[in-house]
Amino acid sequence: MNKKTLIFISFLLIFSSAIAQKPQKLNTNQIYEKVQKLNFLGSALYVAAHPDDENTRLIAYLANNVKARTAYLSLTRGDGGQNLIGPEIRELLGVIRTQELLAARGVDGGEQRFSRANDFGYSKHPDETLEIWNKDKVLSDVVWAIRTFKPDVIINRFNHRTPGTTHGHHTSSAMLSVEAFDLAGDKSKYTEQLKHTDIWQPNRLFFNTSWWFYGSRENFAKADKSKMLNFDIGVYYPLKGLSNNELASIASSQHLCQGFGRLTTRGEQTEWVEFLKGDFPKDKKDVFSGINTTWNRVEGGGAIGDILYDVEKNFDFVNPSKHLPSLLKAYALINNLKDEHWKAIKAAEIKDIIQACAGLYMEASAKSSSATPDSSVKVDFEVLNRSTSSMDLTSIEWLPANKTVAKDIDLLSNKRQNFTEELSLNGIKYSDPYWLKDVWDLGMYTVNDQNLIGKPETPRPIQVKFNLMIEDTPISFTKNVIRRYSQRDKGEIYEPFEVLPKVTTKLKDKVIIFADNTSKKIAVEVKSGASNVEGDVTLNVPNGWTVSPEKASFSIEQKGDKRVVDFMVTPSKGQSEGYINSVATINGNTFDKELIEINYNHIPKQSILLPSKAKVVRLDIRKEGESIGYIQGSGDAVPESLRQIGYTVTEVSPESITENSLDGFDAVVVGIRAYNTKKVLQFKQKYLLEYVKNGGNVIVQYNTNRRVDVKAPYTLQLSRDRVTDEHAKVTMLAKEHGVLNYPNKIETNDFEGWVQERGLYFPNNWSSEYKPILSMNDKGETPKKGSLLVAKYGKGNYIYTGLSFFRELPAGVPGAYKLFANLLSLKENEIK
Repeated sequence: MNKKTLIFISFLLIFSSAIAQKPQKLNTNQIYEKVQKLNFLGSALYVAAHPDDENTRLIAYLANNVKARTAYLSLTRGDGGQNLIGPEIRELLGVIRTQELLAARGVDGGEQRFSRANDFGYSKHPDETLEIWNKDKVLSDVVWAIRTFKPDVIINRFNHRTPGTTHGHHTSSAMLSVEAFDLAGDKSKYTEQLKHTDIWQPNRLFFNTSWWFYGSRENFAKADKSKMLNFDIGVYYPLKGLSNNELASIASSQHLCQGFGRLTTRGEQTEWVEFLKGDFPKDKKDVFSGINTTWNRVEGGGAIGDILYDVEKNFDFVNPSKHLPSLLKAYALINNLKDEHWKAIKAAEIKDIIQACAGLYMEASAKSSSATPDSSVKVDFEVLNRSTSSMDLTSIEWLPANKTVAKDIDLLSNKRQNFTEELSLNGIKYSDPYWLKDVWDLGMYTVNDQNLIGKPETPRPIQVKFNLMIEDTPISFTKNVIRRYSQRDKGEIYEPFEVLPKVTTKLKDKVIIFADNTSKKIAVEVKSGASNVEGDVTLNVPNGWTVSPEKASFSIEQKGDKRVVDFMVTPSKGQSEGYINSVATINGNTFDKELIEINYNHIPKQSILLPSKAKVVRLDIRKEGESIGYIQGSGDAVPESLRQIGYTVTEVSPESITENSLDGFDAVVVGIRAYNTKKVLQFKQKYLLEYVKNGGNVIVQYNTNRRVDVKAPYTLQLSRDRVTDEHAKVTMLAKEHGVLNYPNKIETNDFEGWVQERGLYFPNNWSSEYKPILSMNDKGETPKKGSLLVAKYGKGNYIYTGLSFFRELPAGVPGAYKLFANLLSLKENEIK
């Protein structure tokens, strides 16, 4: 194995450790790179709308080649997208995509920021976007990001001058950035922010342009480039054994739920940015040209630079601890800087370097992965000095309690120090995502604490400050309390330490459909967050519904154990809908949250607290058939939704499909994006079509139009046509067709209450064998007739639909259930 391969593998191992929340352990190449970054005093902010919008090539270039402090401001957390790796959508998907962004920044070297904007789904124009978002609040968040990050350079991913040509969120992000560029430096704007920060005026604003925005490479070649800068972002980093583009590809590949896994690339590549505002740079190869990015930028920085430039020039890759005296001297000078902004940034950076040069390891690992407020937890400590420098642990301090415990331990070289302390959690709040703590709306999350706005995560609930004396210099290092343990089949595992409720409740189904007046047993799962917990559970139901018993008791001895309490719920006599919620009561204290844990290998474990409730729908619905085969694509909750109305749903893996294997099903449904994600389906399509030919119904849900062939029985061409307005008028083109009449009569009011959109990726070209059923369109657009197409094929029916059933059924939309039941029940003699 050659040296470059070893370096590459080492990088991946370190990166993987970062994702698993293992402590950062820097090799000397990485320490040296941090010294280089320490000696660059310049910042760049990259602005776009969603996770995966960011140009990781440019972020990686700025962070690793230029050495600039670089951040990505994503206005949303991507809550409105699709999920290729699991069933989580909406706010839970936003939690996953937040962590994937942090994983990407852990690779490309950037930082991550957000606004309070909620990704409500695809938007065709910024007018719609800024109407659903609270424009003033999102604009204030962009201003806040600029004032707190204080970038010299801002780079927009999208063009603010071309509304209506791309996703409305995209254009809006650029428009807001252009406006905020001037507002951030105006002390009369968003004055409430100035209690926490100062105004800031960036030097210049750019648009990260390319040939794509000009329609073709030929058009871009002819474009006026007098206001454009360009540079080669394909540079090679010998210290990493990677090119910038390889680094960027690995970063992009962290967006797994969006299907962004990709090959690494190498070699020369030109990146372009167009100057928009501010002062034009003197050097068109350098976005920071003319900006002082040396230590002389700050008062008192010259003496610091004299020390640190020498460390960089004469860095000892074999024995970096030799630089500790110089680093400690520079650290003391940094702490005396008058510029509070750069003082905070550079003090944190140099402390990381000092820790790494000293081989200093500090850990605070809780005995349990969670605890409840006002309880206590035992924490195991490990402190190790692997240098020959004189070092003492003088004390440890709990944060935020500010409780100090004296230690006075001489940290001898390579002699591990272990001890245990009990930590009180009095007054500590839950550690779940801060933007999900209060009720939010379609366009905005509710965050009232100004200092939380923009943060990627809730600050960890408990931290420990290790107060040390290194070579007679006092210095402190703050570490999160974590949970470290091992499993025989997985090895060492690091997890976040969480503060969670004493008890949580869970309703298994988030939508419960009552197809008639028959009562249903509703199970409430009670989970204990502490030992020896007992109390009562009640289930609140809408007016006109009844529940028995009124309350039920529970008792749980062991933390983490569960009890199931059953209630009988009887719906109203007529069609209605509402919400039920479960509430546990312990000694007069109520607990109404459900604990949702998300645990994928590529991101840290996430613990989310949401209201423990479910939508209930009393629905007059008829259906035919019982047994449904479901072929999952990228993952959705449609199978469980169909079980709610009495179908027996069997999930069928594409690999298992053989001749006649589908014959026992009354209908077969193909999940969303199945042909995009399950390549084996192209080899199994003959069996699906044979099933249709022999009299079966196959319903194929939407696929994206990118390099995919759904292999329909007749010509069918997918497009990017979509209707994003969930309230858009729906016209019935085939009023007599069985799909609209049997066994349920579909009327216009069945399209009321839809969420997020009508549908997406409709076909726009099809052969005469298909019958279009519906027509719909967004404001100002031509009618789209491809949302639901039905074709006779042999004795059966082939149905293709881009209607967003994968959103509507889990949301409990009555009309969507009725229409889907009709698709499943379609018979030969009902086609008109």
